[in-house]
Amino acid sequence: MPIADNLKIIQDRIAAAAVKAGRDPASVRLVAVSKTQSAEAVTGAARAGQLLFGENYVQEFAAKAAEVKEPVEWHFIGSLQSNKVKYLAGLVTLIHSVDRLSLAEEIDRQWRRLGRSCDVLIQVNIAEEATKSGTTSAGLLDLVRSVARLPHLRVRGLMTMPPFFDDPEGARPYFRELRRLAGEITVMGIPGVTMAELSMGMSGDFEAAIAEGATLVRIGTAVFGERQYR
Repeated sequence: MPIADNLKIIQDRIAAAAVKAGRDPASVRLVAVSKTQSAEAVTGAARAGQLLFGENYVQEFAAKAAEVKEPVEWHFIGSLQSNKVKYLAGLVTLIHSVDRLSLAEEIDRQWRRLGRSCDVLIQVNIAEEATKSGTTSAGLLDLVRSVARLPHLRVRGLMTMPPFFDDPEGARPYFRELRRLAGEITVMGIPGVTMAELSMGMSGDFEAAIAEGATLVRIGTAVFGERQYR
């Protein structure tokens, strides 16, 4: 099925899930996960109206971003090594996967060199799965406070990846917990910190995530089809 058709289906499902939850559909944005997809595929999606894309691999992203000429917005959503931050500087508008202070400090350093600030989300590993990145729920507040002190970073919200479930309802308690954690941080009134964004939900469970407050849903396969390479 053409990407434009897939996008229409996904956007309709996003809107329906938002309405069902009593939310404005415009409060949920689709991040089309373009990892392993070609620059041509991204260009095709952009021409079909999708302008927000999420990438997971730094080197792949840097090459792709140089090829795509459409006016797209890039988010980095994958696990990030500090020594690769320099390749993202100035190219992405939001990093979803800040999970430790040393990484935040490097992002601050690289954006400072540009005289700009970077919006970030703090990744929380709510299930504490060994195979996934993210701070623990217990360590979240301290990390947010520390990152908030960095002058070239703005904490805009939280991100999580729940365990995989065949039934998307299984992921729902993890989405609900991320929203609860965001609420706890909001009432702290930490300077420079907002909880405007909750990045949660993927192709198999995004409707459950929207029901629990997601503002950014990260969807790849349902938009582009199966991965092309890697």
